This record gives sequence, C-alpha cells and structure tokens, in this order.
Amino acid sequence: MADEKTPSYEQAREELTEVVRRLEAGGLTLEQSIELWERGERLAAICEEWLQGARVKLAAAMAKRGQPDPDSPF
Repeated sequence: MADEKTPSYEQAREELTEVVRRLEAGGLTLEQSIELWERGERLAAICEEWLQGARVKLAAAMAKRGQPDPDSPF
C-alpha cells in the first residue's frame, strides 16, 4: 500500500477531516464541492485499504500465536 503517491493512513485521515470541514463550512461552488467530495471518497477508500491491511496482518499474527480470530464472535 505504501508508495510515493499513496498517503499514509494518518495523512489520508487528516486530509479527509479537512475535506469534510471545508464541505460543511459551505461557501463553495458546486464544481468545488463535487471535486472535494470526490477527493474525500478517494481518501476514505485509502483509509479503508490501510485498515483492511492492518486487519489481515493482525489476524495472521494472532493465528500464528494460536489466538482466535478477532472477527469471530466466539
């Protein structure tokens, strides 16, 4: 996931917070709002990708130690 173009989870989350703040503040043209919304969607997808990767690594580490799957209800 980490490369030169893809922001870290923290960077993406911080930028997403700023995008939401700007959208909520209003005063933007429709074009600006759509552009920000699309950027927010991309940032949210990046955050989800990082989180999913972390879940996979955690599950693998727990399986290696013989612990139950964290998503398992039991």
